Formats: sequence, C-alpha cells, structure tokens
Amino acid sequence: MKRRTKTKQTKLNNGEENFNFCYNPKPKMKPTMEPIMEYAVGKTGRVIVARLVEGEELYASIESIAKKENVKAAAVFITGGFRKADVVVGPAVEEPKIIPQHRDFIGPGEVLGVGTIYWDDESPKMHIHTAIGKDGEVMVGCPRGGANTFLILEVTIIEITGIDAKRVLDEKTGFKLLKLG
Repeated sequence: MKRRTKTKQTKLNNGEENFNFCYNPKPKMKPTMEPIMEYAVGKTGRVIVARLVEGEELYASIESIAKKENVKAAAVFITGGFRKADVVVGPAVEEPKIIPQHRDFIGPGEVLGVGTIYWDDESPKMHIHTAIGKDGEVMVGCPRGGANTFLILEVTIIEITGIDAKRVLDEKTGFKLLKLG
C-alpha cells in the first residue's frame, strides 16, 4: 500500500485551497525471488460477432460458438442486458480453499463485460467479469450460472492465434486457471 504525503498547498483561481499530493512507496525491500508471471505473444485471428436474444444463457451461448468455430483462445466483449445472473463478487473465504461469495442480480438491467476463452481438456471455457447496473445500483463481478439475456446482448469474440494456452485445474484453488505452454 502506498502512503500519501501532503507536499504543497496552493490557492486556486476561485480562492479555494488545493493540495498536491505525492505518493511515497514503502521503503525498498530486497526481492526474495524473481517474478513468476507468464505471457505469450499471439496474433489476431477471426472476429466473431453474435447477437443473443431474450432468455439466452451467457456461458452456454458463447462457449457453443467457440466450440463450433474451434476458437482455442480469444478475448470476449459483451454489451447489452441481463434478465438475471448469479454473480461472484469476491471470495467469502480465501483459505484453505477459496469459497466464492455470490450475489443475485435480478433485472432487467444493463451489462458490459470483458473476458477470455481458453479450452480445458474437453471444451472451451469462458471467464468474464462484468459491470451490471439497474436503477442507479451497480454490481461488479463474475456472472456464473444462470446469466440470462434481457432483450439483446451483443457479443464480440476476437480470436488469438499463435499461442499455446489452456485452462488447467489448480489443486490449491480448485479452479481451472490459465496456463501458458
């Protein structure tokens, strides 16, 4: 966490005080190990556009397109509406295993989201995070089972080619996480 330190006080044109802040990082610590981030560089393949209509389920619809079109890796964008959704809004418990905290969204309401598609050993699996809103209230999280379309949901799938990526079961978390080959 960064600490905020007041460095300068000035007067604005309207006579109000203005404080400029700088952020001082914690004292530098010697790293104990190198970062373990993985990454791969690919290219843009096909771009698939879909229109989901009232009642269609988010995951089943998009994953069926990925399977039919043999999309192994992709970025996914959605814009439109949800009728309802079961949304994971963070962990209820982190250890010894992550237990998701769920919230129900009862719409209809607006949604936008960004996610990815990667295959596990059997089929394409989507992971998407969304912002869902209704009547001034907003919920951000990962919609899971029962994310149903309200009226229309515009879907854009941008295929990524030239990478070796898949979802692999992580024993520690119990989730199928992205693994680059």
